[in-house]
Amino acid sequence: MAKRDYYDVLGVAKNASDDDIKKAYRKLAMKYHPDRNQGDGAKAAEEQFKEAKEAYEMLSDAQKRAAYDQYGHAGVDPNAGGFRGGPGQEGFGGFAEAFGDIFGDIFGNGQGGQGGGRRGGGGGQRVYRGNDLSYAMEITLEEAALGKDTQIRIPSWEHCEACSGTGAKPGTKAKTCHTCNGSGTVQMRQGFFAIQQTCPHCHGTGKIIPEPCTVCDGAGKVKKQKTLEVKIPAGINEGMRIRSAGNGEPGTNGGPAGDLYIEIRIKPHEIFERDGDDLHCTVPVGLVTAALGGSVEVPTLTSKVEIELPEGTQHGKTFRLRGKGIKGIRSSYPGDLYCHVTVETPVKLTEHQRKLLKELDDSLRKGGERHSPNAKSWTDRVKDLFK
Repeated sequence: MAKRDYYDVLGVAKNASDDDIKKAYRKLAMKYHPDRNQGDGAKAAEEQFKEAKEAYEMLSDAQKRAAYDQYGHAGVDPNAGGFRGGPGQEGFGGFAEAFGDIFGDIFGNGQGGQGGGRRGGGGGQRVYRGNDLSYAMEITLEEAALGKDTQIRIPSWEHCEACSGTGAKPGTKAKTCHTCNGSGTVQMRQGFFAIQQTCPHCHGTGKIIPEPCTVCDGAGKVKKQKTLEVKIPAGINEGMRIRSAGNGEPGTNGGPAGDLYIEIRIKPHEIFERDGDDLHCTVPVGLVTAALGGSVEVPTLTSKVEIELPEGTQHGKTFRLRGKGIKGIRSSYPGDLYCHVTVETPVKLTEHQRKLLKELDDSLRKGGERHSPNAKSWTDRVKDLFK
């Protein structure tokens, strides 16, 4: 069966850029990769995968693409004499070099828990970004609202003086890894394609240390503690994180260090509960004050204020104090303070007090529903329920 046009296989125009060709191939490769297609359609998917691979192999190489554009399939067919692969390439061209990058989404890249790997200058060992670290910091609600400058102790890694950072025991030196010949990576072939992986023997360093330094155990660095200045911004909330760039674990083979993330935990407050930028508190009020009305002093995070209770204030009544909450990090104005009234029932009464309350109750009952409007409504609802 005649081969399809390579541009049609990838679904790109003949004037497509190298980046467009690469993107198109990446999409097809991930769609038809054998690992992602099992069962009845596996054979068909494998053929489409091979077809896309061949098309990319030819169009990603400038010389092959030029020959194909001029002569078609005959220009890149090794049996037709027009193929221009280098010695020992067997038509594979630059595909193997691009393979690792294209299949990074399928097979992953770098070592577990580290940032993506890349080659150092001159094609040497791969360098890896260090792991990020997490630090849980517990602060008070007042500190979260107003902000705070503080210090924390975190682990740090310093150059090992005993081995001068080589990782080898003094008087010895590291040797080139014979598995990867110092490159830090090995190429594993699986059927018709190849995968580039971190060398399992040297773990990407390109070197083997026969006699590790006894101080740093061959790491070339020692773990210590350092003090870090941290600024807690005003308005920060539970679960938010502060990023401290470069204060995570060091990278491998000269790679950049990871970051430190300080996770905020806010201690429970004795009086206030936070809801976004708003605060809520419970205000206990005596029976007489609720009935007759009066001033009640309530706290805020920074001072005290008074609220006026009207006569006949009911249990559960809420008073809103504007601007007495917290000004969040991304807020233009502070939130509000909500004061929820709880009417306290007197306890441990004396006989005289009991007598006075009974007299008051008798007087209120004679006044009828005008003294207890909610009781009348409640009684009516109960009657309706059992009709």
